[in-house]
Amino acid sequence: MKSQHIISFKEIIKFTLIMAVALVTACAGNGNSSQTNDTASTSAIKAPQVDIHTAVATGDEEALRQHIAAKSDINAKDPFGGSSPLITAAVFGKTDMAKILIDAGADLNFRNNDGSTALISAAFFGRPEIVQLLLDAGADKTIKNNYGATAYESVAAPFSEVKNTYDMMGKMLEPMGLKLDYAHLEKTRPEIAKMLK
Repeated sequence: MKSQHIISFKEIIKFTLIMAVALVTACAGNGNSSQTNDTASTSAIKAPQVDIHTAVATGDEEALRQHIAAKSDINAKDPFGGSSPLITAAVFGKTDMAKILIDAGADLNFRNNDGSTALISAAFFGRPEIVQLLLDAGADKTIKNNYGATAYESVAAPFSEVKNTYDMMGKMLEPMGLKLDYAHLEKTRPEIAKMLK
Protein backbone atom coordinates (compact mmCIF):
# COMPACT_ATOMS: atom_id res chain seq x y z
CA MET A 1 0.00 0.00 0.00
CA LYS A 2 1.28 3.42 -0.93
CA SER A 3 2.24 5.49 2.13
CA GLN A 4 0.18 8.57 2.88
CA HIS A 5 1.54 12.09 2.53
CA ILE A 6 3.24 12.84 5.84
CA ILE A 7 4.57 16.20 6.94
CA SER A 8 8.35 16.29 6.61
CA PHE A 9 10.45 16.87 9.70
CA LYS A 10 11.58 20.23 8.28
CA GLU A 11 7.94 21.30 7.82
CA ILE A 12 7.08 20.21 11.36
CA ILE A 13 10.02 22.20 12.76
CA LYS A 14 8.92 25.28 10.83
CA PHE A 15 5.32 24.83 12.02
CA THR A 16 6.58 24.38 15.59
CA LEU A 17 8.63 27.56 15.53
CA ILE A 18 5.81 29.61 14.04
CA MET A 19 3.34 28.29 16.61
CA ALA A 20 5.79 28.91 19.46
CA VAL A 21 6.39 32.53 18.44
CA ALA A 22 2.67 33.05 17.95
CA LEU A 23 1.74 31.62 21.31
CA VAL A 24 4.51 33.38 23.22
CA THR A 25 3.35 36.67 21.78
CA ALA A 26 -0.33 35.95 22.29
CA CYS A 27 0.16 34.93 25.90
CA ALA A 28 2.49 37.76 26.82
CA GLY A 29 -0.58 39.90 27.51
CA ASN A 30 0.34 43.56 27.48
CA GLY A 31 -2.69 44.44 29.57
CA ASN A 32 -4.45 46.61 27.03
CA SER A 33 -7.68 45.85 25.33
CA SER A 34 -6.79 47.18 21.90
CA GLN A 35 -8.34 44.16 20.24
CA THR A 36 -11.84 45.57 20.56
CA ASN A 37 -13.56 46.80 17.43
CA ASP A 38 -15.23 50.19 16.96
CA THR A 39 -18.56 48.90 18.24
CA ALA A 40 -17.00 47.81 21.53
CA SER A 41 -15.46 51.22 22.16
CA THR A 42 -18.94 52.79 22.14
CA SER A 43 -20.55 49.90 24.00
CA ALA A 44 -21.53 50.12 27.65
CA ILE A 45 -19.67 46.89 28.24
CA LYS A 46 -15.92 47.25 28.26
CA ALA A 47 -13.46 44.56 27.25
CA PRO A 48 -11.37 43.25 30.15
CA GLN A 49 -7.78 44.29 30.66
CA VAL A 50 -6.51 40.83 29.67
CA ASP A 51 -6.28 40.30 25.92
CA ILE A 52 -8.51 37.68 24.36
CA HIS A 53 -5.69 35.22 23.54
CA THR A 54 -4.39 35.25 27.10
CA ALA A 55 -7.94 34.81 28.40
CA VAL A 56 -8.36 31.73 26.21
CA ALA A 57 -4.93 30.22 26.90
CA THR A 58 -5.36 30.59 30.65
CA GLY A 59 -8.97 29.40 30.68
CA ASP A 60 -10.33 32.71 31.96
CA GLU A 61 -13.96 32.12 30.97
CA GLU A 62 -15.21 35.32 32.61
CA ALA A 63 -12.76 37.45 30.60
CA LEU A 64 -13.65 35.64 27.37
CA ARG A 65 -17.37 36.16 27.96
CA GLN A 66 -16.66 39.81 28.75
CA HIS A 67 -14.78 40.14 25.42
CA ILE A 68 -17.75 38.61 23.62
CA ALA A 69 -20.22 40.90 25.41
CA ALA A 70 -18.03 43.91 24.57
CA LYS A 71 -18.00 42.80 20.92
CA SER A 72 -14.24 42.28 20.84
CA ASP A 73 -13.00 40.66 17.65
CA ILE A 74 -13.29 36.94 18.44
CA ASN A 75 -11.18 36.20 15.37
CA ALA A 76 -8.40 38.60 16.33
CA LYS A 77 -5.02 37.48 15.02
CA ASP A 78 -2.19 37.25 17.47
CA PRO A 79 0.59 39.63 16.34
CA PHE A 80 3.19 37.16 15.06
CA GLY A 81 1.73 33.77 14.17
CA GLY A 82 -1.67 35.09 13.21
CA SER A 83 -3.59 32.51 15.23
CA SER A 84 -7.19 33.17 16.23
CA PRO A 85 -8.46 32.69 19.78
CA LEU A 86 -10.10 29.44 18.59
CA ILE A 87 -6.72 28.15 17.40
CA THR A 88 -5.26 29.15 20.77
CA ALA A 89 -8.02 27.15 22.50
CA ALA A 90 -7.19 24.15 20.30
CA VAL A 91 -3.46 24.30 21.01
CA PHE A 92 -3.93 24.63 24.78
CA GLY A 93 -6.74 22.08 24.95
CA LYS A 94 -9.28 24.54 26.34
CA THR A 95 -12.45 22.70 25.34
CA ASP A 96 -14.83 25.01 27.23
CA MET A 97 -13.21 28.07 25.69
CA ALA A 98 -13.44 26.52 22.21
CA LYS A 99 -17.15 25.81 22.74
CA ILE A 100 -17.80 29.39 23.87
CA LEU A 101 -15.99 30.75 20.82
CA ILE A 102 -17.78 28.37 18.43
CA ASP A 103 -21.15 29.29 19.96
CA ALA A 104 -20.26 32.98 19.61
CA GLY A 105 -19.66 32.52 15.88
CA ALA A 106 -15.88 32.29 15.66
CA ASP A 107 -14.56 31.54 12.17
CA LEU A 108 -14.12 27.75 12.21
CA ASN A 109 -11.83 27.77 9.19
CA PHE A 110 -9.67 30.75 10.16
CA ARG A 111 -6.10 30.14 9.01
CA ASN A 112 -3.05 31.41 10.86
CA ASN A 113 0.14 32.52 9.12
CA ASP A 114 1.23 28.95 8.41
CA GLY A 115 -2.22 28.06 7.08
CA SER A 116 -3.26 25.95 10.06
CA THR A 117 -6.84 25.99 11.28
CA ALA A 118 -8.24 25.22 14.70
CA LEU A 119 -9.03 21.72 13.41
CA ILE A 120 -5.45 21.10 12.29
CA SER A 121 -4.15 22.41 15.63
CA ALA A 122 -6.64 20.41 17.71
CA ALA A 123 -5.76 17.25 15.80
CA PHE A 124 -2.00 17.72 16.09
CA PHE A 125 -2.13 18.51 19.81
CA GLY A 126 -4.36 15.51 20.56
CA ARG A 127 -7.56 17.32 21.47
CA PRO A 128 -10.34 14.88 20.39
CA GLU A 129 -13.10 16.78 22.20
CA ILE A 130 -12.23 19.98 20.35
CA VAL A 131 -11.86 18.08 17.06
CA GLN A 132 -15.40 16.74 17.58
CA LEU A 133 -16.78 20.18 18.47
CA LEU A 134 -15.25 21.61 15.31
CA LEU A 135 -16.48 18.79 13.11
CA ASP A 136 -19.99 19.03 14.60
CA ALA A 137 -19.98 22.78 13.92
CA GLY A 138 -18.97 22.23 10.28
CA ALA A 139 -15.22 22.90 10.21
CA ASP A 140 -13.68 22.04 6.85
CA LYS A 141 -11.43 19.01 7.27
CA THR A 142 -10.07 19.28 3.71
CA ILE A 143 -8.16 22.53 4.31
CA LYS A 144 -4.42 22.11 3.94
CA ASN A 145 -1.87 24.22 5.77
CA ASN A 146 1.03 25.88 3.98
CA TYR A 147 2.94 22.58 4.19
CA GLY A 148 0.24 20.73 2.28
CA ALA A 149 -1.16 18.82 5.28
CA THR A 150 -4.78 18.47 6.33
CA ALA A 151 -5.84 17.85 9.91
CA TYR A 152 -5.89 14.14 9.13
CA GLU A 153 -2.39 14.21 7.68
CA SER A 154 -1.10 15.98 10.79
CA VAL A 155 -1.92 12.87 12.85
CA ALA A 156 -1.50 10.10 10.26
CA ALA A 157 2.16 9.37 11.03
CA PRO A 158 3.06 7.07 13.93
CA PHE A 159 3.81 8.94 17.15
CA SER A 160 7.40 7.67 17.13
CA GLU A 161 8.04 9.59 13.90
CA VAL A 162 6.98 12.93 15.38
CA LYS A 163 8.00 12.53 19.04
CA ASN A 164 11.00 14.84 18.60
CA THR A 165 8.69 17.58 17.40
CA TYR A 166 6.53 17.18 20.50
CA ASP A 167 9.69 17.22 22.66
CA MET A 168 10.71 20.55 21.19
CA MET A 169 7.22 22.06 21.35
CA GLY A 170 6.74 20.92 24.92
CA LYS A 171 9.95 22.64 26.03
CA MET A 172 9.11 25.86 24.21
CA LEU A 173 5.48 26.11 25.27
CA GLU A 174 5.61 24.71 28.80
CA PRO A 175 6.35 28.15 30.32
CA MET A 176 3.00 29.31 28.91
CA GLY A 177 1.15 26.42 30.48
CA LEU A 178 1.15 23.85 27.68
CA LYS A 179 1.56 20.37 29.09
CA LEU A 180 2.01 17.50 26.67
CA ASP A 181 1.03 14.03 27.80
CA TYR A 182 2.91 11.67 25.47
CA ALA A 183 0.87 8.60 26.40
CA HIS A 184 -2.28 10.57 25.63
CA LEU A 185 -0.87 11.84 22.32
CA GLU A 186 0.25 8.38 21.27
CA LYS A 187 -3.19 6.98 22.08
CA THR A 188 -5.30 9.79 20.62
CA ARG A 189 -3.47 10.42 17.34
CA PRO A 190 -4.91 7.26 15.71
CA GLU A 191 -8.33 7.94 17.27
CA ILE A 192 -8.35 11.47 15.86
CA ALA A 193 -7.17 10.17 12.48
CA LYS A 194 -10.27 7.91 12.42
CA MET A 195 -12.50 10.87 13.31
CA LEU A 196 -11.06 12.84 10.40
CA LYS A 197 -11.29 10.16 7.69
